[in-house]
Amino acid sequence: MNIYTNSNSSFPSQVVSDAEKASLEYGSQVAMAIEYEWFRSGRTNGNRYLTNWNNFNNLRLYARGEQPVQKYKDELSINGDLSYLNLDWTPVPILSKFVDIVVNGISQKAYEIKAYAQDPSSLKKRTNYASRLYEDMLSKEYLANLKQTLGVDMFQSSDSNLVPESEDELELHMQLKYKQSIEIAEEEAISTIFAQNKYDLIRRRLNMDLVTCGIAVAKTSFNTANGITLDYVDPAYVVYSYTEDPNFDDIYYVGEVKSITIPELKKEIPNISEKELERIQQTPGNRQYVTGWGGYDENTVQVLYFDYKTYHNQVFKIKQTDQGLMKAIEKPDTFNPPENENFERVSRSIEVLYSGAKVLGTDQILKWGLAENMSRPYADTTKVEMNYAICAPRMYKGRIESLVSKCVGFADMIQLTHLKLQQVLARMVPDGVYLDMDGLAEVDLGNGTNYNPAEALNMYFQTGSIVGRSLTQDGDMNPGKVPIQELQTSGGNAKIQSLITTYQYYLQMIRDVTGLNEARDGSLPDRNTLVGLQKLAASASNTATKHINQSSLYITLRLAENVSLKIADALNFPLTAESLKNSISLFNVKTLEEIEDLNLHDFGIFLELEPDEEEQAKLEQNIQVALQNGGIDLDDAIDLRQIKNLKLANQMLKSKRKQKMIRDQEAQQANIAAQADAQAQTAERTAVAEVQKQEAISGSKVQYEQARTQMEIQKMQMANQFELNKMQIKFEQDMQLKQLEVQGQVQKEQQKEDRKDKRIKMEGTQQSEMISQRNNDGLPINFEQQQDVNAFM
Repeated sequence: MNIYTNSNSSFPSQVVSDAEKASLEYGSQVAMAIEYEWFRSGRTNGNRYLTNWNNFNNLRLYARGEQPVQKYKDELSINGDLSYLNLDWTPVPILSKFVDIVVNGISQKAYEIKAYAQDPSSLKKRTNYASRLYEDMLSKEYLANLKQTLGVDMFQSSDSNLVPESEDELELHMQLKYKQSIEIAEEEAISTIFAQNKYDLIRRRLNMDLVTCGIAVAKTSFNTANGITLDYVDPAYVVYSYTEDPNFDDIYYVGEVKSITIPELKKEIPNISEKELERIQQTPGNRQYVTGWGGYDENTVQVLYFDYKTYHNQVFKIKQTDQGLMKAIEKPDTFNPPENENFERVSRSIEVLYSGAKVLGTDQILKWGLAENMSRPYADTTKVEMNYAICAPRMYKGRIESLVSKCVGFADMIQLTHLKLQQVLARMVPDGVYLDMDGLAEVDLGNGTNYNPAEALNMYFQTGSIVGRSLTQDGDMNPGKVPIQELQTSGGNAKIQSLITTYQYYLQMIRDVTGLNEARDGSLPDRNTLVGLQKLAASASNTATKHINQSSLYITLRLAENVSLKIADALNFPLTAESLKNSISLFNVKTLEEIEDLNLHDFGIFLELEPDEEEQAKLEQNIQVALQNGGIDLDDAIDLRQIKNLKLANQMLKSKRKQKMIRDQEAQQANIAAQADAQAQTAERTAVAEVQKQEAISGSKVQYEQARTQMEIQKMQMANQFELNKMQIKFEQDMQLKQLEVQGQVQKEQQKEDRKDKRIKMEGTQQSEMISQRNNDGLPINFEQQQDVNAFM
C-alpha cells in the first residue's frame, strides 16, 4: 500500500482501489495520521490537541469567574513572598454577566423550522395549484355570476372565498397559506426529532460554546436502536483537518475523543478479544493521555472516533441485450475490460465516509468501515454530508477568536485593580483627634474642678464643643487654647477614587470591545438619555453580537438538514419508522398518510425567525395606525400579529388595507343605493297617499257618476233589449215567410221533376212496346187507351 500522498503528509494515498480503502490497514494508517497531527508533540509539550483543550478550559474558567489566581499572586508578591498580604484572591466574575447576557439573548430567539418541497412532483403540484388560482382570479366575476344565475360552481378552487384579487395577493397566499401535506409531515418529523432529543438544552450549550470558546459542535447520527439522535460535542475534544472556512465545509476528516471504560468498550465493540482488552488497559500510552487532566478517571481509555471523507469509483458495465435494450451491471472499480462492441465501461466518482475508532496511545484500531446511512443531498448524490455540524464565526488562519478571549486581558486588570483596592482599604486608618493635655490643665470650669481629658472627649464627641482659654493663668498667650483638634489621614481617599476610576475604565473597555453597552447589559442609564437613543444603543449592541446568533442558527439549520436526509433512513426500518409515526400522530393524524412517501421527496430546509422586540414594535405601530384610520379590521390585526416574517407581514398589511378600502367603497355604494331605494319608496308612498286622498275627496262624485252611468246603461240596455225583441220577432216572421216561399218552390220543382220522370218512363215503355210490335208483327197499339187503364188501375 502506498502510505504517503507526498513527503509532507502522513495520510495514506487516496488514489487506490476501493477494496484497499476498506482494509483495516488503511484505516489504521488514517487513524495514526490523525493522532500524529494532533498529539505528535507529546502530552506535556504543547501539542495541538492539548493547546486547544487548555485554551478552551481557560476561557470557560474566565467565563465562570473561576480563572486561576496564581498570576495575580505573582504580580503582587515580592520574590514570591505573600506574607504581608492578607487579601481575598477570589476572582471577580465580571465576564459571567456579559456571557449570560449574550447566551440568554440568543437562546430566547424563537424560530420555526420550515420545509419546502423542491422535487419535480411537488413543484408541479404547487405550480398547478397556483395556475388554478390564477385562472379563477382572472374569471372570478364571470364564475360568480354563473354560480348565482345557474347554481353551477365552476371555480377550480375548493373555496371561492380564497381566490385572490390581484397577483400580489396570489403571491402572499402561496407564501403564507399554501402548504403541501408532505411539507407539513416533514416539518412535524423534524420538530418531533428535535423535541425528543431535547434540542433546546443542546442549543443553549452550543450558544455558550460560541460565546466562550468561539466554536460550537453538534452531531447527528442514526442507529436502529435509538433512531435519529442529536448530540452535543465538546469542542475541546474535537479534532478536524485544517480549514480556514468558519463553517468547516471543506474538512476531510473530523472526530472526537471520548473517555470510556473497558466494559463500555467491550459493549460497543463486541468482537474485541480479552487479550486485546488487557493489552489496551496495560498500555503505558493510555496513562500518558490521562495524566495532567484533573478530575478524569484513570480507569478509562481514550478512544478517538472519527469520520474520514474520501471517494469511490462507481463502475458499471453497459451491455446491449438481444432485444436491443441497454442493461447496466455494477462492477468493482478494478473492472477494466478490453474494448468490445457488446458492452462498454461507465464510471463516476462519488464522495463516501469511512467511520473509525482507535485507542489513543496504542496501535489498536477498533473499527473501520464504510459509514452506514450516509447523508446525501438529493440535488447531488455524488456529495456526502458530514455528521458533524461545526461553526466558528471568528476564525482566521485556523485561529479561533471568541467574545471571552477578547476580554481576558481586561478581566485580569479588573481583578488586579480589585486586589489593589483591598490593599488600600487594608492600610487605611480612621480619622482621630489630637488632645493637648497642657491646654486642658489651664481650663478652670468655675466649680473648683479642672477640665480632665475624659470629660473633654465626652463633650467633644457628644456636642462637638470644646472649652479652652486663650490666656494662661499668668496672663500670657495660651498656645493650646484649642485643646482638642481633629486628625485627618491623607492619600487614602484619592487612591480609592483613582482605583475605582481604573476599574470603570477597564469595565468600559470590555463594553467597547464586545459591543455590550449599558443599554444591553441592564446598567442604569443616564436620566437625561432619551428613550430613542437607548433603543438605538441596544440595537447597535445586538448588531455587534449578530454573528454569534447567525452561527447558532446555522448549526440548527445544518442539523435540521441532516435530520431531513436521515428521515429516509429511519423509514427503511420498521421499528424506527413506527416510532416516528407514533410520535407524529400526536400532532396530526393526516400526516401519517404522507410520511410513507417522505423518502421520495427532496426538501429545502430554512428557519423562519420571529421578529425581535424592536421589529415587532414597528409592526404593531403600523397595525395600530391602520386600526385607528379604519384601514383594517380587528380580525385582520390578529392575523397580522401571527405572521413571523416581518416582510410578509407588511405586505399582508398593505394587501389588507387595499381589500378594506375596496370593501368600504362597495359598502358606501351599497349605502348610496339603499338610500336611493329608500327615497324612491318614500316618494312612491307619498304619491300613493296623495292618490288615496284624491280618491277619498272625489268618492261621492265618483259614486254619483257611477250611479248615473249605471242608470244610463240600464236604460240603453232596456232600449236595446226592446229593439232586439222587435228585430227577433220580425226576423222570425221573415224566416217563416221565406220558408213557405222556399217550400212552394221546392214542391213546384218536385212536381216538375216527377212529371218529367213519368214522361220518360212512359216514353221508354212505349218505345219498348213498339220494338216488340215490330219484332212480332203485332197489332197497332193505342197508347192513350192504355194510359187510361193504367191511370184507372
